[in-house]
This record gives sequence, structure tokens and C-alpha cells, in this order.
Amino acid sequence: MIVGRGAEQKRLAAALEAARVGEGAALLLRGEPGAGKSVLLEHAVSLAADMRVLRVRGVESESPLAFAALHRLLRPLLRELHTVPARQGQALRHALGLTEESGPGTADRFLVYLGVLTLLSEAATAAPTLIVVDDLHWVDTASREALLFLARRTPGERLVVLLAARKDDLAEPEDLPSVDVGGLTRDQTRSLLERLSGVPVEPGVADHLHTATAGNALALAELASSLGADVLGGGAPVPSPLPLTHGVESAFLSRYRLLDPPARTVLLVAATDDSGDLTLIRDTARRLGADDAAFDAVERSGLLHRDGPRVELRHPLVRSAVYTGATTTERRQAHAALAAQLPPQDADRRAWHLAAAADRPDETVVAELEAAAKRSVAVGGHEAACAAWERAAELTLDPTQRGRRLHRAAAEAWTAGRPDRAASLVEGALLSLPDPLERADAALLRARVEWNTGSVGLAHRGLLDEAAAVAVHDPARARRMAMFAASLQAMGHVEPYTDPLALVGTPDDPQQQCIADVLKAFVHISRQEWGEAVEAVRSAGSDAGDIEASLDGPLPNLALAAMHLAVDDVALPLHEHLLERAREQGSLIMTLYALTRRGGLDLALGRWGMLAAGAREALDLAQATGRPALEAMPRAWVALVGALRGEDDADLRLRELEQVVATGPLGSTGASVIDQVSWARAVLADTPAAALHHYEQMGHGFAERLVALERIETAINADRRDLAEKWLFHLARFATGTGSPWAGAVTEHARALLSDSPGEVEAHFARALSLHEQSPRRVDAARTHLAYGQWLRRARRRVDARPHLRTALHTFEDIGARRWAELAAGELRGTGERARARSSGDHPGVHLTPTELRVATLVARGMPTRDVATTLFVSPRTVDFHLRNVFAKLGLTSRAELAHVFSSQKTAVADDPVSATTSR
Repeated sequence: MIVGRGAEQKRLAAALEAARVGEGAALLLRGEPGAGKSVLLEHAVSLAADMRVLRVRGVESESPLAFAALHRLLRPLLRELHTVPARQGQALRHALGLTEESGPGTADRFLVYLGVLTLLSEAATAAPTLIVVDDLHWVDTASREALLFLARRTPGERLVVLLAARKDDLAEPEDLPSVDVGGLTRDQTRSLLERLSGVPVEPGVADHLHTATAGNALALAELASSLGADVLGGGAPVPSPLPLTHGVESAFLSRYRLLDPPARTVLLVAATDDSGDLTLIRDTARRLGADDAAFDAVERSGLLHRDGPRVELRHPLVRSAVYTGATTTERRQAHAALAAQLPPQDADRRAWHLAAAADRPDETVVAELEAAAKRSVAVGGHEAACAAWERAAELTLDPTQRGRRLHRAAAEAWTAGRPDRAASLVEGALLSLPDPLERADAALLRARVEWNTGSVGLAHRGLLDEAAAVAVHDPARARRMAMFAASLQAMGHVEPYTDPLALVGTPDDPQQQCIADVLKAFVHISRQEWGEAVEAVRSAGSDAGDIEASLDGPLPNLALAAMHLAVDDVALPLHEHLLERAREQGSLIMTLYALTRRGGLDLALGRWGMLAAGAREALDLAQATGRPALEAMPRAWVALVGALRGEDDADLRLRELEQVVATGPLGSTGASVIDQVSWARAVLADTPAAALHHYEQMGHGFAERLVALERIETAINADRRDLAEKWLFHLARFATGTGSPWAGAVTEHARALLSDSPGEVEAHFARALSLHEQSPRRVDAARTHLAYGQWLRRARRRVDARPHLRTALHTFEDIGARRWAELAAGELRGTGERARARSSGDHPGVHLTPTELRVATLVARGMPTRDVATTLFVSPRTVDFHLRNVFAKLGLTSRAELAHVFSSQKTAVADDPVSATTSR
């Protein structure tokens, strides 16, 4: 029964209609227990007679079981798993326990999530589909994250996802549409009481009960049945205290305690169980001495009812009231009885019931928990694995074994994206691990958590201390730890400590040699020993061919070092390879990493369309994970490229980035992100002095060098020649040390700006252009053409100026640098030549959204819809949705026409929004 809730009902009806017309929708209902969320979900189901309905309710005791809720939700669709692409289908079957076969990606939870999306999207082609999830806060973490991933991917689908959760029991996914289900109004309170009781309710009594319950619908329903007609009608006083003085849960507990002992046993078993299986609950209760008469008594109490082979409690609060109201001994007895009654195939449930029944160390129970943890890891259920390892550690008497299990728990917590929990667990592990090799591995995990969420300096010192301690036992471990420490030393601001080069040792295979060379490169970068750093990078690059591309391996660090040194012929292939492997493996996190780390190259190479599209894709993936910390770097690139292009929403993007920076630790990416904030602020500043203020705040060497030309030019315009000369000095040292043609060209350009002799100015510009020809970094080359053209025009050499200004204008138009393009066009007009504006319609991408452009680019290469979907972590139906929009906007009717349009555009090749490495 619903009273009021008109606004909520409209939101639900609109969400259902969105699914019917193929637009998709998701909605999260938030409210206090008993507010009426479940009733609203039931109302939505009643409106969905024309839809397929899949529903599940979270169960608190089931929360340690990875993908348990998802299995229950998808049970009606399991016969349709053949519609899911092979790797997604294999990962999903493995996660749901339908197969023990493993393969590449079976433990990747994001492949599971994508499989869920594809399965439901395909099912929705037959009928629009409603997914209803009640008590989301009690759904196991792996299932919850899969459902939130699905909810974020509903646009363009015939899917509607309705979720309900307690307001304070779930970290709110801020990017999902939500409705706060509050208390009823006074008038609605009276109306509900009258409908439920069947008698007129005196207004004063209704007001009194409204105040006492804050309009909580469930509390009012309980009062309507417990207070007599004379009380509700005002003929008798309202009892004080009310039966709900301590809340609805307390009222359920009171009803539970009125039952006789056998009936209480039945209800406790039902509350302890998470399956709702009638046979299991009945047989377990019999094992504890309760007969069928006790079962009947519980049903008559209204706290439990049977639904065919299933058992349902009156409300989720009945479960918590009964379970917490029982004694510790009673709860342990119920868990032990359930463990004894469960069949062999329910090994994970059995393990957790045994763990809950244990009151002292027990290696038999520990063995069951370890087996459950390993099964969870195999299907990507890292949160469940963490809980199992942690409980196993609690039941372990031997300190060393306890430390090992805490370390395993910490590793799974980190993989699950729970850094605070990982930090706490690994600290406990380090207290109990005497073995130096195990201590080193735990220390590396502690440092990884620290450099990502806390202090880079502390991580740096901890790594070097533990690396030195383990070096005599395992030089390879020490070398790898020293490589990470050296990367922090080079990329962050840390105090000098012990020399990582002392841990290089003597590598004995190509991978170890690569790690040693990357370690050397980072140390030399931190010391500004540029020539030695480049030599180490090139040596590492020669060993990189046969090394697996993984986030924990040396290749991402080698790519980063090469990018910082402007060794583009090493950096670019490595970044493209990392992205290619990530897409092939369907690894969302690695794809996100590769897209964001490649941003610096995209910016320097003038692939601004690729940078913008990659950053938006990375941001979309970060939001799909529900981990805000991963959004900082993508947002930084979105804000910066928006500012450089002069986009209308550049200020908004910068403010969004500033909010992310202000709200949380950025770890090892912090220095880079903060510099990008300063860079974007400088680009958007009104005056050279204001821009210079922001440029002076930059302290991350890589970003400082990327923006060197703009910084020096701004300093000159702000009458700060001293600052310009200082920055030029550092840039010239970098250019000389690395031998980078690009750095040398920018140095010569800066010297031209600072020179007073016309002959020297022209010579510097000529040398700069000659060096630019040896580098693929076309943005700064265009800047030099522009500056040289400006100087020639002012020297009244208009004819000589025109080709340089034309070249600059074409590049700026290609990359979308509006401010510089307008400047170049104005200078060209000043030479007497009319600047012929290139139509923005020349390239089809300008008419498309970033997602449409990514889809169009991949389809134009001949990639099948399913491969496009896997590459972009969406469903095939979403690809078709965006492709229809592409065809409509571009006036096309076939994939062949799309391929022809894109192949005829030079920009589609030069500034591709999706890496060319995805065509395989």
C-alpha cells in the first residue's frame, strides 16, 4: 500500500518508460529502514507487466560470498549465456561457479561486469528488462560493484536498474540518479493509519504518532496493528511509551521473544541462513530440536512466511533483530547446525558458517576458509577473499602463519580497491612475519598503498629500507623494490635518502636487466643526469621486447621514464603496446592507466583529439569502477586540453578538477595533476602576469618542460626576463644532456625570443626549425613557425612570413587550438594574405560526441560490433545505439560509407581518437 509518494512514483514510471524506448535508466532509492523503499520497488514491478523482471534482495550473512547475489539475480538467464562473447562468457561462468575451467581474464572482475552487461542487454532485445535490487547495502561487494557498473551503463539500452539502500549504510555512488525516500507528511500519516486500521484516526493522535515515528511508514504500519481502535480514534490515551520506543527493530525483537523456545529456534535459523531454502531451514531447525509445530507457530506470528520452496522474513529488520537478540551460544549453535546440514557443493557457505561457529583457533576451519578465499580470488571476488583470509588469520594460533594470512588479506583488499583496509591488514602482517622475503613482499604492498593514497616520501623510505634488508637474501626482490623507489624519487618530491643504485646488483635475465636499467634511468632523472638517463632507457628498451606488459612489471615504468626524457621513439611504441594489450585482455584498469599515461605524448605530438577522447574514455572507465581516486588524472587531461583548445566549458572542467584535487590524496600522480591544474589556470588567465603566477607554481619537471616555450614567452611578456633566462638555462641543460631534437628546437626558439640581434634571432629560429624536422612534436614546431612568421612580418618581410604562418595556422586548426589559430590567422592577414578558414565540417568527428567518435573510428576500421563493445567496455547494443546516431548525424547509411568518409580525412589518421593499436 502506497500513501503519497507522488514524486517518487513519477521518477520510477519515467525510468521504466526510458527502458521501453531504448534510452535506459537507473535510479537509486535511499532512505532510513522502514521508510518505504521496498514498497516503491514493488510498485515499480506492478507497472512492469510488459517487461522482463529480475530481482534480488541483499542478505547480510551472504555478504562474504563473492557474486552470490549476482548468481541469484541471473539464474533465469543462465541458459542464454551463449549470447555473450567467449572471454566475457567464460569469466562470467567462472564467477557464478558454473565452471571450474580458467583462462586468461577469468579472474578479471571487469570482464565479469562486462559479461553481465552484455547478457542483460541481449536479453532485453526480446523485452525491456527491469532489474530490481533491494537492500543493496547488504549485497556482497563483487555483486554490488557489478550492479553499479551495469547501472552506469544503461544509456542506450532497454534496461532499467532500480536499487534501494539504507541511507547511511552504503558509500553513495554520487554519479547515479537518486531519490531520497523520507518520512510521510502529517496528512499522509493519518491516511496510512486509517487505511491499515480500517477506523477513523483522530487528527491529534495522528500528529502524535507522526512526531514519534518521524513519518516512518513501517513504524506506522506496526502501530496501526498494535494500537486499538479506541486509541486511534482518540477514545483512549496513547500509551507511553509507545510499543516502538526503541524503533521498529525492537518491536520485532519483542515479538520474537514472545515465541516459545522451539519457534525461536526456527526463526533464528531462518535469520542466520542466507539462502531462504525451506528444506535447509526446516532440516537444520529439526537438528536443533524444533519440529513442524514450531514452524507453524512462527508463521502464525507473521514474522515469517513460506512461498513455495522458499522462506521469506517479514522484513529485513526481522533478521537483524532476531540475530542480534539471540545469545552468542545460540548463534554459534545455529551456524554449526547449518554448516553440518549444507551439501558439499555449498563449500563457501559451509566455511563461513563454521567460521562464525568457532570460538577459538581451529586449523580445520582455517583450511576451509583458505579454500574459500582461493575460490573467490579465482573469480575476481577480491573483497570476499580478503574477508576469508582475515577471518582465517583470526583463527590462527601460529604467529608466522597468521602474518602470512593477513598479508594475503591485505593484498586482496588492495586489489579490491580498499586501501585503508589493506594498510591496516599489512601492518598487522609485518608484525608477525620473520622471513625476510615475506617481509619484503609485505613491505612493497605497504609502500604501494602509501604512495597511492598517502605520503610518497614515506613509501620511498620504506621501500629502500626493506630492499636493503632483503638484498642479501634475494637481489631480484631488492632490485624491483629499488626500481619503484627510484621512480618515486624521480617523479615526486622526496627527500634524498640511501642511493638506490647500490641495489642494482648483477641481473641474470632480460627482465631483471630491464628492471636494473629502469632503476638507473629514474635515479639519473632525479639527479638531472640526462645523458646517463637516456642511455639507461635505450638499454632497457632493447630488453623490452619479450617482457609481459603488466602494471607491476617494468614496462609501464620504462614507458614513463622514456616519456619524461622525450625519447619518443621508445615511449610511444611502449604506451601503444600497453594500451593494445590492455584492450586485448579486456583489462579495464590497465586500459585506464594506459590512456592517462599516454596523455603527455598525445599533447606534445599534437594528437589533441586523441588526448581528449582518451581522457574522456578513461574518465568514463574510472567512474564505472566507482573509485573517485582514479578520476584525477583523466579529469586533469580533460581540463587542460579544454583550456588549450579554448572550449566553452573549460572553466567548468577546471573547477571539477580542482574539486577532485581538494577532496582526496592523489598519491604518486599528485605532483603531475597539481601541475596540470596550474597549467590550465595559466592558459585561462587574463593577463601575462596572472598566467606567470600560475606557471611559477609548477614543479614537476615533465610538465615544466612540456610548457617550457609558453612559460618563457609569458615571462618575457610579463617583463620577467630574469625568470625567462632561468627557465631557458634548465631547458638548455636538458636539451644538451638528452640530445633531444625537440628540446634543442625549443631551446633555440627561446634564445630567439631573448636575443636582441636580428641576425641572431633569425639564426636561432632557423636552427629551431631544422631541429623540429627531426621530431614528431608538431605543436611546438607550429609555435616556432608562428613566432618566426610574426618576427618576419614585423621586419616587413611579409612574403617570407606567409609560409610559416600558413604552416602554423594549419597545424593549430588541425589540433583545435583556437587561440593560437586566431593569432596565426590575424598575423597572416597582416601580411596581406587572406587566411582561408578551413571548414570545421571537413572532419566528420566535429559533429559527434566523444563516445560516438570512438565508436565511429573503430567501426570505420572494420571492427565487428562485439569487438568494439569489448574494446570500449560497453554492450553491443550500446555500440549499435551510438552507431545509429553517427549515421544520422553524418547522413550515412552503411559501414562502408563510414569507412570511406573517415579514410578520406587526413586528420582521422593523424589525430585518431582511439589508438591505432586497437585494430588487430
